[in-house]
Amino acid sequence: MAKKADILWKGILEDVFEDFLCFIYPSARGIIDFNKEPEFLDKELEQVFPPEKDQFSPKVVDKLVKLRTHTGEEEWILLHIEVQGRYDSDFNKRMLRYYYRILDKYQKPITAFVIFTESTTLERINHYERNFMGTRLFYQFNTLKISQQKDEDLLASDNPFALVVLSAKTAFCGKKLGTDVERDRVLRELKLTIVKALHAKGYPEHKITKIMNFLRFYVNFETEEINNIFEQDIQTITEKTTTMGIEELLLARAKHEGIKEGEKKGEKIGAQKERNRAVAEKKEVAQILKQNGVELSIIAESTKLPLSLIQSL
Repeated sequence: MAKKADILWKGILEDVFEDFLCFIYPSARGIIDFNKEPEFLDKELEQVFPPEKDQFSPKVVDKLVKLRTHTGEEEWILLHIEVQGRYDSDFNKRMLRYYYRILDKYQKPITAFVIFTESTTLERINHYERNFMGTRLFYQFNTLKISQQKDEDLLASDNPFALVVLSAKTAFCGKKLGTDVERDRVLRELKLTIVKALHAKGYPEHKITKIMNFLRFYVNFETEEINNIFEQDIQTITEKTTTMGIEELLLARAKHEGIKEGEKKGEKIGAQKERNRAVAEKKEVAQILKQNGVELSIIAESTKLPLSLIQSL
């Protein structure tokens, strides 16, 4: 779940970035010029947090975004996602380290946002503080706790990202129910509510498609029967005879996650360690695609892994 959730979150944040930023920081449009496209600085992150050098790598830091303000100034935004199960008590210190490394290397002040996707409603710390003998350091960042958002408020919102948040909340569905069928029935109703809201609010088609894909694949049904019923529900609501497949979504995200980049690094550096890392990344993504029912031939073509290896995963 964690790897697939990473891919989906990284994708949806790029797809509806303006909506995300305005959801978590409502006055953003008064500051940021969204007529200028945001630039996602994956290379800059890798330079500050080199892969496999230490624990502070881009596998933990998710997005660094360059924006322009209405005054023409350049500002950077750090997005960090604490995916369910990853929370640790030192993460606030980690956030400080992200901040000062980026500031030190690029001299760009940043604002930071953390998204907590865990099911607990327990408050998480939003700052790091040290104080000794008259010297004080206080670093504060923005947080969004998915579990604390109210369903009725999310449905009433005119911001498309509210339905992304509601989609993420479906991960908490049915944890206390006895059987997979019971859980899937409740999950189907929740998902249908979101689908209907998406189409009722008159959002642009491309945003509806992106959020629909996030909703479809973030939390899967356990039973094939209810999954098929849900797909039929979507066809009825959207009046479409075909639906978007997992291939289009996850294959695109797999490429974005740097599979081919890993190959290029391996050839350039000539190091076995780098080649092994590239293969491991491919295998990890291949497993996700296989678990979601993607045809093995499509996985092999996308990842360039042998079909026999994919069959053994």
